[in-house]
Order: sequence, then C-alpha cells, then structure tokens
Amino acid sequence: MEFYKNLKFKDEVPKYIQVANFIKNLIDKRKIKEGDKLPTIRSLSKELGVNNVTIVSAYNKLKSEGYAYQKVGSGTYAKIKDVSSSFRKEYSRALKKISTKDLTEVVDFTGETTGEVLFPIDDLKYIINEVLERDGANALLSENRNGYTNLINTINKVFWNSKLNEEDIIIVSGAQQGIDIASKGILNINDNIIVEKPTYVGALSVFKWRKVNLFEVPIEEDGINLDKFEKILQKNKIRCFYTMSYFQNPTGISYSLEKKKRILQLAQIYDFYIIEDDYLSELIYEQSLDYIPFKWLDTNNRVIYIKSFSKIFLPGIRLGYLVAPTLFREVLQNSKHNTDITTSSLMQRALELYIASGRWKENIKYLNDEYIERYTYMKFILDEEFKDIITYIDPKGGLNFYLTLKDNMIDTKELFIELIKRDVYITPGAMFFTSQMYGQDSFRISFYQTDKYKIEKGMKILKEVLLDLTEKNNKK
Repeated sequence: MEFYKNLKFKDEVPKYIQVANFIKNLIDKRKIKEGDKLPTIRSLSKELGVNNVTIVSAYNKLKSEGYAYQKVGSGTYAKIKDVSSSFRKEYSRALKKISTKDLTEVVDFTGETTGEVLFPIDDLKYIINEVLERDGANALLSENRNGYTNLINTINKVFWNSKLNEEDIIIVSGAQQGIDIASKGILNINDNIIVEKPTYVGALSVFKWRKVNLFEVPIEEDGINLDKFEKILQKNKIRCFYTMSYFQNPTGISYSLEKKKRILQLAQIYDFYIIEDDYLSELIYEQSLDYIPFKWLDTNNRVIYIKSFSKIFLPGIRLGYLVAPTLFREVLQNSKHNTDITTSSLMQRALELYIASGRWKENIKYLNDEYIERYTYMKFILDEEFKDIITYIDPKGGLNFYLTLKDNMIDTKELFIELIKRDVYITPGAMFFTSQMYGQDSFRISFYQTDKYKIEKGMKILKEVLLDLTEKNNKK
C-alpha cells in the first residue's frame, strides 16, 4: 500500500481518473507486476480518503483500458497492456518519416535507412559491365530456378570447401525471404517452435503469419538457457528452433561451441530442426570469437542454413542463399518457386564474379576496419558516459549494442518518442518480444548508418534525454 501514499489529488480532474492513471503509471513502470492483486475497494478507499464508488469507477476504467482483470470472488488484478500492434505501427510510421528528412541531420541508431553505402560503387559498375560483355543477353535469363549454377558452385567452393551437395543450395532474395521459405516449407498451423528471447522482429512476423505456437527461451551471454530449452522440449513436440548464431539480433551475443554442440544433440534426441540465420558472421572484431556455424557441425542433416549477402554486397540488392537438409530439399525448392519463381539473374552473376574474383575479401576488410572503429568509439562512450545508466553484453562484432537501463523507471518506448523530437532514432526492446510486456527497459542502437560524428552527436542527445526522463519520472 506504500505506493498509493504518493498520490496527491488535484481539484480539476475527477478523483477516479486520477486513481486509475496513478495505477496505470505503476503498472507501466513495473512497480505493479502482471498478476499482482490490487488493493480491495474498501482498503484503498480508506487509504486514499475517498468513497468506495471512486475506487469502483477507477477499477472499471482500468479494466476497460486493458490494465486490469477481475476474478469473481477473488478481486481485481493488474494486467500488462500489450500494445504491440499499435506501437509497431507507430515505429514503422516514424521510420518512414526519416526518408522525408535531410539524412545529414538525422542520427539513425536503428540501422534501417540506407543513406550510407560502404561499397565501392565503381567496382559494382565494373562487375556489371563485365558480366554484360561476357554473357550478353544471357545475363538476363535464368536457366536454373534454384539459382545461377555458377554462383551456387562458387558459394560451395569458396565458403564451404566444396563440401555441400550443390542440389541443396537455393539462391534467395535475402535472409528475410530465406526465413519465409523455410517457414512455408516445414511449418504447419499450430506447430510448436522455439525462438530466442528476445529475437529478430522480422522472424517473429513470419512465424506469427504461419499461425504457429511460439515458445521463448531467454538468451544468455553464450546462447539460450539450455535448462529451460530442454524443459520445453520434454513437455512439447517441437518442430524447429530459430536461431541467429552470430551477433544475435538484437542482443549481439554469439553462441559458444559447447552450446551449439548440445543443441545439435538435442535436435537429434527430440527430433526437431534448426533454422540458422547467419547474417553478420563476417564482422568479427575480436580473435576470441571463432567462426563455426551450426551447419559446420551438422552431421545429422538437422540445420536449415540461411546466409545473407546484403551487408557485404549492397543493402538494396537482396541476395543470399539457403542450404536445405536433403529431406526438405524438394519442399523448400517448391516453397521458393511459389514465392517469386526466380531471383535477379544479372545480380546473381555479378555476385558470382564479385566472389570468384576475390574482390569480396577486399571489401570485407574495408568494412571490418570501418565498423571496428565505430564499434570501439561507441563502446568507449558507453563505458565512459553511460556506466551509471545502462548495462550491456559486449558483442565483440556485428553492428549493434543492446542496452538495458539500470533504473527501469523509464519505458524505452517513451524514450523512443522523445528522441524522435530531436532527430535521433533507436529501436525499443519491446519490438523484439512476442509480447510487449517485456523489453520495456531495453533498446538497441546500431552504428550501421552512423559515422563517428553522428555517434558522438547521437549519444550526447541520448544521454540528455535519458537524464531528463529519469528526473521527470522521479518527480511523479
């Protein structure tokens, strides 16, 4: 009851509305948690010095707005309002507005814009011209529905030492399409799947569209919590596990070798498959991380491997590939063909030449040099200026930091809204959970579209807004 002693009534607003708003604020800040029983009508009316009707009206308002529910004969209980749909729309609208602004003035910590392209455009022009001169009109034709044959051969040779069966490789239009194809190919309505908690919002959208049952397992510094993972496996028939093995989005964590091996063992024991989304493993900044994806360790054909080239080729050119377990080869090929028939032949040929000629290695080195500098600078600012405000797990690579507020007085959706007013954009943690009752105290910042100048500018504004919101909320 000590919370309610801080409520000071104002004359101009009806008391029942003030009581309801006060309780809503406590629920939003998680001082009152999901399922907590609210005080009885009689005890709260006595505590606040109001009549019973005021409390009844306040509780009815909370119930009508989704902040409370009633158990007959037991009382009224707090409910975390799930605002996922409305907020996702608000977030999407905000990002669309970025494109209408002068991007030189915007600090995009979401990484969603493409105002900066770190790719040698002259190389792209040269590669495309060379493809057109070499192949002529054939450059625009597709002779293999699974992808350009030479590209498939080059991927196998350069990245897999020719260890894959090339019939299992399918060229896709980026990782998002790969997830969609895998989902359509192996998941049916009401299948059970496990995802990391939190996880990539694009994958959540795909799985929800397939109407599957989602089980979330908390993620730790080296991968998911295996005890909780296996308990779910013991109680439920799981069809697949979706994972990002390197620089997981949003947390930035990478899986330890031990956890990869154990998860593969569990896949065989409990008969489920692994969708491995490998989208940033080229961007490893510290030698303590070794590149060993699940697929390299997959001796039982349990892994559907998805690789995107968007970050190392061109963001606007969606290209990647999927490696199908032989059992699912045909169904995943059909899923791809039903999705878009074929992927741009010209871009596939350009990508094949880019990889085969070795130019990709030069650009990867350039990207690593550039992003290491940004990563180091952002990490320095976090450690020096934000150490009393936030905590984070050092990703040691990738393009993001996932930050958690030490004081959870602030809802990061509110932080997002306030930062927009100053042309700084972040991604609130609630975007990465199946229910937005989670992630209120966390957010992701990316250095993908921010140079050192913008990092310094954006982090300064971020700290100012965080401190302002903390001060305001402490006064409430």
